[in-house]
Amino acid sequence: MDLIICVLGLLALIVEGIRCQGVYASPTVRIIHSGHACNVEEERHTERVYTIREGETLELTCLVTGHPRPQIRWTKTAGSVSDRFQDSSVFNETLHIAKIQRTQGGRYYCKAENGLGSPAIKSIRVDVYYLDDPVVTVHQSIGEAKEQFYYERTVFLRCVANSNPPVRYSWHRGREVLTQGSDKGVEIYEPFFTQGETKILKLKNLRPQDYANYSCIASVRNVCGIPDRSVIFRLTNKTASPSIKLLVEDPIVVNPGQTVSLVCITTGGEPTPTLTWVSSNESLPQRSVVKGGTLTLPAISSDEAGVYSCVASNNVGNPAKKSTTIVVRALKKGRFWITPDPYHNDDNIQIGREVKISCQVEATPPEELTFSWLKNGRALRSSERMVITQTDPDISPGTTNLDIIDLKFTDFGTYTCVAALKGGGIPEISIDVNISSTTVPPLFFSFLVPPNLTVPRGKSPLVAREGDTVELECLVSGKPKPIILWSRADKEAPMPDGSMQMESYDGVLRIVNVSREMTGSYRCQTSQFNGFNVKPREAVVELIVQYPPTVEPVYMEMRQGLGRPVVMTCRVLRAHPSRVLRFEWLLSNRLLHAGAFDAQRDETEYTIRSLNRDGWGEYTCNVINEAGAGKCTFQVTGKAYPPEFYYDTYSPLWQNRPRLYSFKLQWTQMNPNAVDRIVAYRLGIRQMGLERWWEQEIPVDGTINKGELMTHNLTQLIKPESYEVRLTPITRFGEGDSTIRIVTYSAPINPHLREFHCSFEEEPICMFTQDKNDDFDWTRHSAATRDTKYTPNTGPSGDRSGSKQGFYMYIETSRPRKEGDQARLVSPFFNVAPKNPYGITNPPAYCFGFFYHMYGKHIGTLNAFLKQKGQTTSEGPVWSLSGNQGDRWKQAKVSIHPTASFQVVLEGIRGPGIEGDIAIDDVMLEEGECRDPPPNLSKAPSTSSHIWLLCVTLVMTLLEGQR
Repeated sequence: MDLIICVLGLLALIVEGIRCQGVYASPTVRIIHSGHACNVEEERHTERVYTIREGETLELTCLVTGHPRPQIRWTKTAGSVSDRFQDSSVFNETLHIAKIQRTQGGRYYCKAENGLGSPAIKSIRVDVYYLDDPVVTVHQSIGEAKEQFYYERTVFLRCVANSNPPVRYSWHRGREVLTQGSDKGVEIYEPFFTQGETKILKLKNLRPQDYANYSCIASVRNVCGIPDRSVIFRLTNKTASPSIKLLVEDPIVVNPGQTVSLVCITTGGEPTPTLTWVSSNESLPQRSVVKGGTLTLPAISSDEAGVYSCVASNNVGNPAKKSTTIVVRALKKGRFWITPDPYHNDDNIQIGREVKISCQVEATPPEELTFSWLKNGRALRSSERMVITQTDPDISPGTTNLDIIDLKFTDFGTYTCVAALKGGGIPEISIDVNISSTTVPPLFFSFLVPPNLTVPRGKSPLVAREGDTVELECLVSGKPKPIILWSRADKEAPMPDGSMQMESYDGVLRIVNVSREMTGSYRCQTSQFNGFNVKPREAVVELIVQYPPTVEPVYMEMRQGLGRPVVMTCRVLRAHPSRVLRFEWLLSNRLLHAGAFDAQRDETEYTIRSLNRDGWGEYTCNVINEAGAGKCTFQVTGKAYPPEFYYDTYSPLWQNRPRLYSFKLQWTQMNPNAVDRIVAYRLGIRQMGLERWWEQEIPVDGTINKGELMTHNLTQLIKPESYEVRLTPITRFGEGDSTIRIVTYSAPINPHLREFHCSFEEEPICMFTQDKNDDFDWTRHSAATRDTKYTPNTGPSGDRSGSKQGFYMYIETSRPRKEGDQARLVSPFFNVAPKNPYGITNPPAYCFGFFYHMYGKHIGTLNAFLKQKGQTTSEGPVWSLSGNQGDRWKQAKVSIHPTASFQVVLEGIRGPGIEGDIAIDDVMLEEGECRDPPPNLSKAPSTSSHIWLLCVTLVMTLLEGQR
């Protein structure tokens, strides 16, 4: 009955295979891990969690299927915020992060896409485990009850450690373990608002025995092999929070270039506090020197002024902090302005009226600023007609005024405002204002002319080409000439230097390398500084930036066969000016066609009705306006597209000689009908690490269809070398694009399966590995090096040959192991080596054998499993034995029939006690069925199982044939 069902299933698969056209397939993806994982769990909703210790190497590999070969991209999200690790995504099958840090935990996504169907995406959450050293902080509370001789002193010891997973705390006083209720004077609790983050030890009404060494031990229960961490705090009757004193003034006023030393000393605190210096400028100056409690700032500058704080901490109470401010003297930005008589609505200054000259300077510190006035070089004192005042610092800091009442001819001259700092050491700033007369029509004299702004003829609108240097100009008149402020008039946008406003002393705004974004209106405006304090004058200059047409495509490759039409289209996206456009089509600088651009269309076309050999080459379309030309480039070629290597070949590698192997190379051709027929492929191959290529041609008969799978066998490949393979299609045009892949020899590890033997004498243990998802590991051991404290009445006294020097593998079942704990040893991958390189017609047989030693009254179970590549669920053991088998080595053999690359797994399970050590030695794997296998307790496969195994093999062979 089973055979009938199998045959019916085979017929259905054959019919389905006939329907299948080609091998193109959308991608699938699976994430596997290697490296130093602590654990990999499958949580609810099929979320995979990969746990790793901080500082270890994270290595995740994205296994993909699909044709064409999918492109792989790794990305990461942390919480709800997406961040690209290493500033970019990783386009590679393997994600490798050495010395992983806690901030690199999160969800990692592998995305595979090849243009067919939807992208395949899988994710795995990486949980980074760590444990920092714990920190103990101490707080004291002191209370007195009035009218009673009562005094209470309570101490709180808080222990905190950063960790993942959550930490567990334990407290010790000396060697005594403290627990809640073990001492009436001790209370241990976790604050509700910091549940699980800290543990507080409360010592109520201190007693003499409470003065001791207290240890806080932080533990994450040895997950990922992270050891416990501890800290000790010594509590004495002198324990106190820190106090400090600064031996400097506040503030400290200095001149630039001076060396400043700040001295901080501790005046109390037990344990001795640690002193640190911090600055309000985010960090201390680079040239600063800290030695003990002294901070030295050599050759201080204005940028280094600010608040400097000394902080003392000893984890008792709150840190102590003292600060001082360093002020660096400076004078800068001296300016003046002239205000006409405020009692007359007139911008002119006239004889007999009042005039005010104002002078402003930025000073540090402002309270040291002093002003003096000179007239023609002589000191000027305040009088009834010459009133000198200093403006309120809160209203207009750093400003002095000279009011001239009832202006007379004798007041003409040069007035000088001199700014200085009281402490000296800083150069003075002098500002000269020259008042002179000019004759005008009778009735009054005008010696100061208010400002006026005009735009020179022909300077607005100003037309420029992108990339030019332009000068926007406003003519400014007046005496004295004010500073001109330039800004954008048409929109809120920064000026070319990035600021919102630019200053000009000659009325000219110079812009280098002008761009199209700078087109618009620019406002020039008078400033009150160095001129009249009157209503600002302004003018507007228009700037028009012309630029060549922006076109698409900038570059396009067009592949076409001989005799077929080719249509090229060049599209204009934007241009200024856009009204006068013309085009020209060229082939290798030879003019083909030219004309005026149609105003109703934004594109121009050129058509080749029938492509010939002379038509191959580079075509250029130039779209031209007054500012230049935009260029579309078309590369017309008969070059074939690259082949697409097929990576999903079933069992592509096989062995034909002991030192050689062969590889089945398969591929499809991308867009085979886009160009002329492919007549051959040029195959190049070279051994990795060598420079020489070996080449041969593979002829192609007939037309290649899209999705058609082609095959070529690579033979005489040397084990275990890898090879670089290059495949290039050839048409009448010549060579097309090449594709390269690497062929890697992967298994078996030993020269040949019939020769595989492992006695565990060398440290690499024949490429066996410990399973990362079991409870404990197998141990490599020899009787000569065994600990004298080993458990008696269990385990071997030598290796399988009886040698005391020989090595074997065993499971140590002493504490902390418990009943049911599992240890698994995994072999390297072995490839199935079919005699027919095109498929496995019959499952090959292998004999798997090993020697075992199972002696002791608490012996558990020893299992052997067959694990095939691509297998997601584990089947039952192929061999199993339990219980005490006596103090001697015995041999086990079992025949296995793998249908794909496989591994063998040896599993030891701990029994009910410590006298349960299980040992193995001399593992071997041979081709063919086992001869006279020793008896064991595992169940032999039924006839039905053999039928189904044969059926599955036939199905796989047929499917491979359909490919």
